[in-house]
Amino acid sequence: MVAKKINPTWTDVKAKLAHFDRDGLLGLVQDLYAANKDNQIFLHARFNLGGDVLKPYKATISRWVWPDVFKDQDYSVTKAKKAISDYKKAIGQAEGVAELMVFYCECATGFSNNVGIEDESYLDALIRMFEQALKAIAALPEAQRDSLWTRLDAVRNISHNNFGYGVSEDMDDLLAEYRIDG
Repeated sequence: MVAKKINPTWTDVKAKLAHFDRDGLLGLVQDLYAANKDNQIFLHARFNLGGDVLKPYKATISRWVWPDVFKDQDYSVTKAKKAISDYKKAIGQAEGVAELMVFYCECATGFSNNVGIEDESYLDALIRMFEQALKAIAALPEAQRDSLWTRLDAVRNISHNNFGYGVSEDMDDLLAEYRIDG
């Protein structure tokens, strides 16, 4: 009897897939699609199906960085950032990644401004995402930058509302460093 590997890898899966015919592969993808909502979102994004492919990723970001405190929901930077990572894996278009990063910053800043959050790690994550968004925007073609710059500038302005932990100063410095004007 052959012992099974305890921790199979992609190489092991790939070797098994090599024996599938077209119908077998389609059946496998159909099973994966039916098994998990995240798989459906991934495939819809990958094949550009269903209109706004960013919508489910934005819903996840919004849920985790701007939770409903009246429903006793908690926030999770990790789960919000995972939505951006999942989008990158599914399709990863630069403009979509930049949009999700800016959206994250808008949600986190709005939540911080409305609720008065004083969690240093949450605000540090906001600053890191702000910088990542700036880098992503700077890499876009000039025609795609302006509205995203404007939205991040609005985020920066909101951060001046007594956020603490140097958030507004950091955002001021980062915007000055990364902003590229046509």
